[in-house]
Amino acid sequence: MSRFDFDLFAIGAGSGGVRASRFCASYGAKVAVAEERYFGGTCVNVGCIPKKLFSYAAHYRDDFHDAAGFGWTMPEPTFHWPTLLANKNKEIARLNGIYEGVLSRAGVTILKARATVLDPHMVECGGKSYTAKHILVATGSWPTVPDLPGRELAIPSNAAFFLPRLPESVLARGRGYLAVEFASFFQGLGRPPSP
Repeated sequence: MSRFDFDLFAIGAGSGGVRASRFCASYGAKVAVAEERYFGGTCVNVGCIPKKLFSYAAHYRDDFHDAAGFGWTMPEPTFHWPTLLANKNKEIARLNGIYEGVLSRAGVTILKARATVLDPHMVECGGKSYTAKHILVATGSWPTVPDLPGRELAIPSNAAFFLPRLPESVLARGRGYLAVEFASFFQGLGRPPSP
């Protein structure tokens, strides 16, 4: 009998934490994973998936416009931001459920709370202490707004997926793929169709 509550205690149920937990459990390890926010990590919740959904939505305006050249007639399309947000949230909730189900079916103990490492073999989570032979910290990161003039007008990329209304104008800071994709979908959702 092991002197530990778990062979592996993973903190974070994003890509790293889910995969490590599932694989270890499949080899017979006793595994727990703690997640305080949502399953699937950045990509599923505030990255790849919602970004692609917004990007797909942004392309429809031009597609509707271009359809006339292919013989289609239709009324002038309108866009409803709250519908896009609601459907994005529905899809993310579905994916969260899939990730949680994968862990559950693998036999992983799921703790929906913040976990803190107390020492090399002890974790506190949800007001209880657990011992573990191995502790995996797979918490990822969270974007921040740099201390620059005008920062009170800025939001981190994660917040863009939860804006209550479509902004009238957006400045995406940076030149990486995230900034370019954000600029692209906000431009596509907020501008009139190309002539």
